[in-house]
Amino acid sequence: NIYPIQPASSTPRHEKINNLFTMMITKFSSLLVFACMLKITAAFTKPCDNLSILSNRPSQKTLPILFSTPNNDDGLGEKFGGFTAKQRLREEVESPFRKVRLAAFGFTTASASLALYFSALSAIKANIGGFDDAPPLADALQTCGINAAGVLVCGSLALREIKVGKDNLARIAKGGLLARLTVEPAVEGSGRRELKEYRRESRVVIAAGGADYINRLCMSLCSDQLADENTLPSALLGIDMVIVPVLLDNNYEVRDSRTAWRNAEPGENDRNFENTRADEVVAFPEGPSMWNEYLKSDAETAQGQGFDVLDKGITITVKKNGRILRRATGLPPFGDFIGVIEVADGSQFGMPGDSEKYGGP
Repeated sequence: NIYPIQPASSTPRHEKINNLFTMMITKFSSLLVFACMLKITAAFTKPCDNLSILSNRPSQKTLPILFSTPNNDDGLGEKFGGFTAKQRLREEVESPFRKVRLAAFGFTTASASLALYFSALSAIKANIGGFDDAPPLADALQTCGINAAGVLVCGSLALREIKVGKDNLARIAKGGLLARLTVEPAVEGSGRRELKEYRRESRVVIAAGGADYINRLCMSLCSDQLADENTLPSALLGIDMVIVPVLLDNNYEVRDSRTAWRNAEPGENDRNFENTRADEVVAFPEGPSMWNEYLKSDAETAQGQGFDVLDKGITITVKKNGRILRRATGLPPFGDFIGVIEVADGSQFGMPGDSEKYGGP
């Protein structure tokens, strides 16, 4: 008997490979689902036993006191990389597409760098000669130039995004430090306050300088320097302004401003001097370490621009919304403040809730 020859398998070779690849993908997916189920199972918590909780509940006398603003901020106040998580989140809110642009520019830079590598190899092969797959040297050099330009342009844009982001973080961090600065109003019996408590309530002018600068500032508010009576304190009170005199030593560190203010000595043209005359609009800095940290960069900037910080002094005007209106040198321009401050800091147009004062809905 002659047995018939069995025909060869009708399944092509590439179909077998596809089936094998499909089987491997299926097994890998099953393992991945199983691993995910293990993590979910490990994340389950023990069922709540209400009876045990009630039995182990402490008495009312031992319950802790809860504050409306607890100190625990879930780790958002912890610094990493020089900035807190809150500051980084705020920077992302202010510039929501910065990371998208940075990722796009970074990926484009990496892609252009890889293309530049291969185009440089092609240019070398074209220059050496003897390679069949080498393009003409002129075309290879042109490709290298295009890729190099892409690396430079996209890389510079990515670095610019990084720099702008760091500058914004530094600005936000300094604004947060400004809000935490502590002062004590000059009026006897007043408690300490942080500058953030003055938001929507008062404008704050920080006037920092040497002993002679503080003496001149005190005279401008607490004595009659012209023929008529000095009404600056009442006028400043009318525009909700608080003056914070900050005494600096030769190392630009904060010293006892209250003592310097109270011991100010009037000159020949200073009449009817009384160091408590402007107490309603004056507050003295407390906590010199934080004030030193905040004023350090401003003093260095003014000094780098050629200004004598101790003699001329520096002034920082803070608007009611907590933002900086202006930085300048010299004594505060009280006359300008009284005339245009309501318009200059935008309070007359952009402070909701002030309808009774400015009118409107």
